[in-house]
Amino acid sequence: MASLAATEQHTATAPKVIQPAWVRLMHWINAVAIILMILSGLQIYNASPLFRSLTFSSSITLGGWLAGGLLWHFAAMWLLMINGLAYLITGFATGRFKKKLLPISPRGVISDAVAALTFKLSHDDLSKYNQVQRLLYAGIIVVGIVIVLSGLSIWKPVQFQYLTALFGGYDIARYVHFFCMSTIVAFLTIHILLAVLVPKSLRAMIIGR
Repeated sequence: MASLAATEQHTATAPKVIQPAWVRLMHWINAVAIILMILSGLQIYNASPLFRSLTFSSSITLGGWLAGGLLWHFAAMWLLMINGLAYLITGFATGRFKKKLLPISPRGVISDAVAALTFKLSHDDLSKYNQVQRLLYAGIIVVGIVIVLSGLSIWKPVQFQYLTALFGGYDIARYVHFFCMSTIVAFLTIHILLAVLVPKSLRAMIIGR
């Protein structure tokens, strides 16, 4: 009886698992792949800028020149596609996406956004996302899918001609790809800022608890 009571007490006081191992592993692999793709993508962009007045310093690009940037970009692309696909399949199969990201309502998003801006949004239970987080995470998944598809359209416009046509042609696909990349950069900025403001969320993504 004493042993059973001790076990129950330990279970009750044990830290709650917030992020399972597969989520943490895929999260950090995605983070590395995305950073590599952004930096190498800026190198590729500089070789043929969409906006003449906008180029990026070589200090934040990867590859050294166009061919080098392409090599890094394609290597990171495969890593992101394989890991991202595994993440999507596992997220849907385990029901994690449904549990974590739904429901989302305009009223809930506005309410939580106001609470966040006035520093009244609670972060006591990290296992539950607020409506703003749900919207951002669901939205970035959609952006991730679009940026991969637009990237394929740019990479192989002849082989994927129907996909390229769906984006309105090669040139428009480049703009879609660029703006998706910009959206991801903005998301990462907010994501990192929130991790700094709520450091226990970063701890949970490292050790799970």
